[in-house]
Amino acid sequence: MQVSISTRRFARHRPRSSAFVLALVTSLASAQESMLPEVTVTATPVSSTLPDIDAARASVSTVPGGANVVDAEQYKDGRVSTLSDALQFSPGVFIASRFGAEESRMSIRGSGLQRTFHMRGISLLQDGVPLNLADGSVDFQAIEPLAARYVEVYRGANALQYGSTTLGGAVNFVSPSGLTAAPFDARVEAGSFGYRRAQVSAAGQTDAMDWFIAGSQFSQDGYRDHAQQDTQRISGNIGLRLNRDVETRFFMTAVKTNSELPGALTAAEMRRDPRQADPSAISGDQHRNFDLYRLSNLTTVRLNTDQRLEFGAFYSYKSLFHPIFQVLEQKSDDYGVNARFVSERPLGGNRNRFVAGISLAEGTLSDNRFVNVAGHAGARTTETEQNSNNFSLFAENQYYFLPKTAFVLGAQFTEAKRDLVDKFFADGADNSVDREYRHTSPKIGLLHELSPDIQLYGNLSGSYEPPTFGELAGGPTVTPVDAQRATTIEVGTRGLYKQGWGDWRWDLSVYRARVRDELLSLNDANGNPLGTRNADRTIHQGIEAGLEANIGSRWTMRATYLLNDFRFDGDSVYGDNKLAGVPRQVAKAEILFKPGHGFYVGPNVQVASSSWIDHANTLQAGGYAVYGLKFGQQVTPKFSWFVDARNLGDKTYAATTGVIADAAGADSRQFYPGDGRSVYAGVEWKY
Repeated sequence: MQVSISTRRFARHRPRSSAFVLALVTSLASAQESMLPEVTVTATPVSSTLPDIDAARASVSTVPGGANVVDAEQYKDGRVSTLSDALQFSPGVFIASRFGAEESRMSIRGSGLQRTFHMRGISLLQDGVPLNLADGSVDFQAIEPLAARYVEVYRGANALQYGSTTLGGAVNFVSPSGLTAAPFDARVEAGSFGYRRAQVSAAGQTDAMDWFIAGSQFSQDGYRDHAQQDTQRISGNIGLRLNRDVETRFFMTAVKTNSELPGALTAAEMRRDPRQADPSAISGDQHRNFDLYRLSNLTTVRLNTDQRLEFGAFYSYKSLFHPIFQVLEQKSDDYGVNARFVSERPLGGNRNRFVAGISLAEGTLSDNRFVNVAGHAGARTTETEQNSNNFSLFAENQYYFLPKTAFVLGAQFTEAKRDLVDKFFADGADNSVDREYRHTSPKIGLLHELSPDIQLYGNLSGSYEPPTFGELAGGPTVTPVDAQRATTIEVGTRGLYKQGWGDWRWDLSVYRARVRDELLSLNDANGNPLGTRNADRTIHQGIEAGLEANIGSRWTMRATYLLNDFRFDGDSVYGDNKLAGVPRQVAKAEILFKPGHGFYVGPNVQVASSSWIDHANTLQAGGYAVYGLKFGQQVTPKFSWFVDARNLGDKTYAATTGVIADAAGADSRQFYPGDGRSVYAGVEWKY
């Protein structure tokens, strides 16, 4: 308590009593202070290497393009098995499980349309560490969505800060730390088709360190025949605060996964019995089994209140056994380092944010292939050594030339090397490949803040994607392909609008990309298959929209809409045909009613239009609409449960398809049926 009194005039007129009065006032103040309760102020430690979700959202609000944050607590109110469960309400993301398992089809802005498996075109990360192999391909089984606190999605060139140069951008799964996670958390899920999933995590902290570790087990028999899966994962991190300005954090992940592959069906086979497998998948005992181990470090040094340095390094080892139409045995080592400088120091008295960074990654893969003899390796068909090198240098400056309007200017230089050494010489031919790729991708944009919670943005940016070895070595003849590049223009808005009745959060982007040398499966003018080749010119354009509303305390609504308009642009063979691979329109919506006591219940729907299977536009998968119902309860802050019912109409439909050049109008095995009617339930306990 503070007491203030002026004594000058009193002392001037009554000098002899001034000492007595001052002593009396001091005694009264001391007595009053002794009667007040003691107040202790403590500050919650904050991690600079794993920012909390509020800091992540604040960072996204400075991006002059499509970007958003997915709160893991939202998708944990139902089944969490695949990336489709985690990202189903993320604007701009098309993702579909190929057969109800973690193996998925994922695309942003038409990235990787050629790939129905082993995704490329998007940088998939965990805690900022690349999960992609050095050549750009990646496995979905490497991610455990339950072990994330939130997910950052940066669409297209808006992923500059992660060194991503691709058309699709980057998706970063961010782990909890010992500063934010519950000391103990256990979750169990079970349901249809032999589905079982469990995860246990623990966390803690001291004055100078914190730690988090999670272990999970997932298994299922699968909706379809020959679709069993069994996966175990362990992940964790340890953060050390060396002093108030320096924090270093070590991450580790271990994955062991075995997946049966049921293959694709014809449309007629799918309509007759969607649960059957491709007969060749059974006779060849097709699987995708791998072990993955990854270690990484991120160190943050705060130079002053508005500048910091970040240093990172990682190492990853993967061993793959993959019987398909042939048996693949691969072992890979990937490693890299990166550094980033971030400054938020004002420039000329105005707000300014400058980011610059460098990234180097290298990978070596030993690829051995054999004849598939009932799932076992027969005679050797291929032996190669594959080496990938990637170097990127990027910088971006965001200058507020007006108090609420920023001009953004950036660029990224990329250099990539792909070296494939053929050690087998099948049929006496040397199929070695040695290619180098270099490119500079510019970016220019504007960001305007209508209010602290609402932004308008626009940008013009470039992207660049060197081929993976799957494209370089694909096709009946070895004809190395060029890198894919694009120029994208984008405008949009995102924000949060609050009123007494509730609040709305939205994300809307409209974009158009002119793509050169897109990597696609093509035919020549005579209809002969060429394998993966560069299309001359293509156009990718569309709308990415997301909406979340909380109306009062009892209603919550989430919805996304995606328009995919992808086509050739005056191609010599395909003219202006639509590109195959994804539906033209996809919409999802969910409404939850919350009557009280933590209970929620509500329906959900997913609707998709038809999609082309071949670039010649002669074979098509029909559109579909599937409905579900979810209910559950947050009984206490420590205990919750849910029931998640899906495809209640037992609709037979293709969740996704293969992509080919020309089906000539004939039905073929390119359809991956979605799961039938199913019910899942789970409980979670924290303390």
